[in-house]
Amino acid sequence: MLLTAGADDEAAALAEELAGIAESFGCAALRAAAHAARAGVALARGDAAAALPAARSAIREWALLSAIYETARFRVLVGLALRLLGDEERRRRRADGGPEVLRRPGRRAGRMRDGPAPRAGAVPRGLSPREMEVLRLVAAGNSNPQIAATLVLSEKTVARHLSNIFVRLDVGSRTAAAAFAFEHYLV
Repeated sequence: MLLTAGADDEAAALAEELAGIAESFGCAALRAAAHAARAGVALARGDAAAALPAARSAIREWALLSAIYETARFRVLVGLALRLLGDEERRRRRADGGPEVLRRPGRRAGRMRDGPAPRAGAVPRGLSPREMEVLRLVAAGNSNPQIAATLVLSEKTVARHLSNIFVRLDVGSRTAAAAFAFEHYLV
């Protein structure tokens, strides 16, 4: 969310804080998230050379955790970084497999593969501002009751918003909607 709002410096500080926490706990999932955060910050800043090693580290950590989606997502990010560096040959070799995994249950990888999505203010696929709020909360792992409490809505209204989001994004699940949000830098 910070990156979509253009708060790269704050996002970078939080990524480093997460890296420190990951090291102190020795947790593979936290290390993977920290590498992923560093890669995202570097790419948002247009520093593909710095994004590359962080994304590769994220891939290694996610792969150790058998996190197929996250591994694929960062393979695509490596491909994007290589493209930004002008290395199309290595991009084709390295990113292969990532887009296919991301497409499986209705997910779309094209935007991430082709470049970062627009920053704050852009509303993908005609989502309303309220639907964007719901999507961001879904991507953050909130349940319908939690979303309802946060946005002061009924659970039925949240369910209706989710249904509309699924149709507009052409996805079939909360996971796919969250993946869309991450792929398009909405969170």
